[in-house]
Amino acid sequence: MVYFDITKSGTARHRSGLTRVSARLREEWTGDMTPVAWGRWNRHMGPEDWFVSPEVFSAEDRPGWSEWLAGVRSRRAAIYHDAIPLKFPHITWPHSVARHALYMKQLAMFDHVFAVSEASRMELLEFWRWQGVKPQGSVTVLPLGADGLRLPRPSVRIDPPSPSLLVVGILEPRKNQIFALRVVERLWEEGLPVTLHIVGRVNPHFGLPTLRRIKEFQKSAPGRVTYHAAADDRKLAKLYSQSRLTLFPTLAEGCGLPLLESLWFGVPCLCSDLPVLRENSVQGGCVSLPVEDLEAWVEASKRLLTDDAGWLRLADEALRRTLPTWAQAAGAIREHYGANLRVTGT
Repeated sequence: MVYFDITKSGTARHRSGLTRVSARLREEWTGDMTPVAWGRWNRHMGPEDWFVSPEVFSAEDRPGWSEWLAGVRSRRAAIYHDAIPLKFPHITWPHSVARHALYMKQLAMFDHVFAVSEASRMELLEFWRWQGVKPQGSVTVLPLGADGLRLPRPSVRIDPPSPSLLVVGILEPRKNQIFALRVVERLWEEGLPVTLHIVGRVNPHFGLPTLRRIKEFQKSAPGRVTYHAAADDRKLAKLYSQSRLTLFPTLAEGCGLPLLESLWFGVPCLCSDLPVLRENSVQGGCVSLPVEDLEAWVEASKRLLTDDAGWLRLADEALRRTLPTWAQAAGAIREHYGANLRVTGT
């Protein structure tokens, strides 16, 4: 039996990347799987059972967690996302910063860790080396699904859509929506009639300045910037299908699901040239740009907004790519626990 940890995601009201990972893996799971929440689970597991956690866990939120990890005889796997709270503490919730190092250390007590990218895998291994932590198991990459919105891919993009840009992600400094607004402002100054849609909830600790800036743009340029605090899958899929480009000027990611989902719909993506995003951008459909290089982002946007043939080539690249699915991600986890692997991570 596989016991799947939904301690946080099972009650989450917001739509974050972590909640999408949990929800889509459960939806695509085939075979025996029981969702469990710490505090409402008797923790009776046999030696052949697996506990799988896609969550960022904390001993403070889970009474007895550390003792259970140290003493449980059943097998355990975890999904590791990133070390962003340690890398960007000045723009991360202080409680997350304080807890994250212990979380990363406790991952070494799992039989296996699935990292959401090669960059994350190397990051975790380097952290363990730095801390002098010897892992009990192995770390491999789990490619996350591009079909997060549960819709089939279009077969072709024939006519370039109107000059509409889309930015997806929680409103916070790391996602860099203010930079996207600066790009659009420059495009307006150069006479391009672009519109911008921004989708994402507000980070309650760091997102209010971004929200204020969006409202300022909405007031100064009515009808050109639309903010969607929440968008269900159908609404988000419609926004993708109506967009000419997606902008992903993020400063840090564990994987970068908006890039993958943009490619799924055949929408070219302008993205930050980060190693983690390069894992999925270099195969086509994307333009990687230096982080916060305003001139480079404006020029790339202008080119793809005005050159229909160039846009169609990039959209065709996106649609021709073989992209990972959530069914494949769930299958990779099932295959691992079925093979009963126990290998020392290096």
